[in-house]
Amino acid sequence: MEDLAPHARAGADFAQARADLAAAFRWTARLGLNEAVANHFSLAVNEAGTEFLINPNQMHFARIRASDLLLLDANDPGTLDRPDAPDPTAWGLHGAIHRHCPHARCVMHVHSTWSTVLACLADSTLPPIDQNTATFHDRHVVDTGFGGLAFEEEGRRCAGLLSDPRKQVMVMGNHGLLVIGSGVADAFNRLYYFERGAETYLRALQTGQPLRRLPDDIAEKTARELEAYPGQAEAHLHEIRAILDAEADSYAT
Repeated sequence: MEDLAPHARAGADFAQARADLAAAFRWTARLGLNEAVANHFSLAVNEAGTEFLINPNQMHFARIRASDLLLLDANDPGTLDRPDAPDPTAWGLHGAIHRHCPHARCVMHVHSTWSTVLACLADSTLPPIDQNTATFHDRHVVDTGFGGLAFEEEGRRCAGLLSDPRKQVMVMGNHGLLVIGSGVADAFNRLYYFERGAETYLRALQTGQPLRRLPDDIAEKTARELEAYPGQAEAHLHEIRAILDAEADSYAT
């Protein structure tokens, strides 16, 4: 293939990756985890992790198709000057993460209700009170330094909080949720279960009753067992795509 800049390559490139990411957009909208035409998902497609797919500027998750996804280069300083430039906050946040955190192959950022409520608490950590919340025991970081919209300076600051590959969830204080993963299936599964865990925790708090917190050793054991559980994330995405395909959804086009 001729050595073209990422934005000049054919839209059919990375067809499987595009379809997987488009399915995640559609399902996120179906679950109501996104916010209007904001929020962004990105997926690295080169070995260095610096070239990535991302949603177009201000397009609703429910309409995004595989062919709509932009292909960007995190090291291209002219990205925001393109006629089809991404949202500047998407570029600021996702560009910085793909530039500085090569282990973050897939990055998903939403303002989902329960995780955002958690992000507004003085203590935004998620304690292990059930199996889902235990998944994230010592595996999430809380950003307490919200500095406004995620333009480039704020994006670099956030990327700096993800240097430890063990921390694959960032509760963005006063902002929302960001998860990273090895691919679309891994990241989406993590996003889904963190939101479920946040809901369980906050609903438990609403009862006003004392919480039965798991001991740290049991929480860690549970987290490790779930990390080693075979094929769940892949099966989750496979079933999402199977449902969309059965409905003749246009996501993969």
